[in-house]
Amino acid sequence: MPHDQLPLMHPDRRKPRFNLIKAYGHFQTFRQDKERTSEVFHVFECMPWTTVGERTQAFLATPEGQRIYRTEPYLPDILDDHDALRRLPAGSLAHDYCDYMEGEGLSAAGLVHEFDVFRGDRPRLDDRVEWYNDRLRDTHDLLHLLTGLGRDTLGEQCLLTFVFKQRPSLGHITVGYLGSLLTISKDKTGAPVWRAVRESRKLGKKSGRIAERSIFDLLAMPIDKARESLNITPARVYHEVIRIWRENGIDPYKVLAEK
Repeated sequence: MPHDQLPLMHPDRRKPRFNLIKAYGHFQTFRQDKERTSEVFHVFECMPWTTVGERTQAFLATPEGQRIYRTEPYLPDILDDHDALRRLPAGSLAHDYCDYMEGEGLSAAGLVHEFDVFRGDRPRLDDRVEWYNDRLRDTHDLLHLLTGLGRDTLGEQCLLTFVFKQRPSLGHITVGYLGSLLTISKDKTGAPVWRAVRESRKLGKKSGRIAERSIFDLLAMPIDKARESLNITPARVYHEVIRIWRENGIDPYKVLAEK
C-alpha cells in the first residue's frame, strides 16, 4: 500500500500487553548466556510501550508530524545514502554520521535486518504506528553519536535508560538498569557504573524526541547545533568508567561476555 494511504493502525494490530513472567524468563536466559542477545528483544516485547499508538496519533495530528510523514517515509533510505549525505555542508552531522557508521562497519539496513530476524515469521503490520516504531529503531545509532555513548556493554545500557522518555517501554529501562547491575557484579575496579546509567537517564529526561524531528534537517546541522536543537548533553560519567576499565586492562565490549 502506498505510504500516504497507510492507516493509523492496521486492523490486526492489538494493544501491547505485559507478560512479566515471560520477560523474567528471557532475562534469566540472557543472564546465564550473554551471547543470546535476542533474549533482550523478547524482554522488550514482553514489557512494551503500551501507548505508542496514542503517541503516534498525537504526533501525526500536528503540521510538523504531517510534514515529516510525507518527506521521510523510510529513514534507512536517507541514512544509508552516504553519497547524498556527504553532499551536505562540510562539518555537518551528516559527515560525522557517515564517518561513524563507516568506521563501525554499520548500516541502517543492517539494524533493520537484525530486527527482521527477531520478528521471524510474524507478519509486519504496515500502518503509521509501525512507521513511528521504525523511526525509533532507525535512529538508534544516530543517538549513540549524539550522546557520545559507545556501542559497548555499558554504552548500550546507558542508551536504554536515556531513551526512556522517547519510548517509555518498561522493557528498555528494566534491561538498562538490571544489565548495569550485572555489569557492577562483574566489575572489580569500583568504576562508577551506576552513576553513569543514572546520569544517562537524567540527560534523557531533558532531551527532545528524535523520532519527531526531521532527521534530514538534523543531519544538515553541525553536531553541536543538532545536540542543542534536541537538548542533548553528551554523557560524561560513562567516559570516566571506560577510562578506568581500559587503565585496568578491561575490554568494555567483553564485560558481560567473560564467565
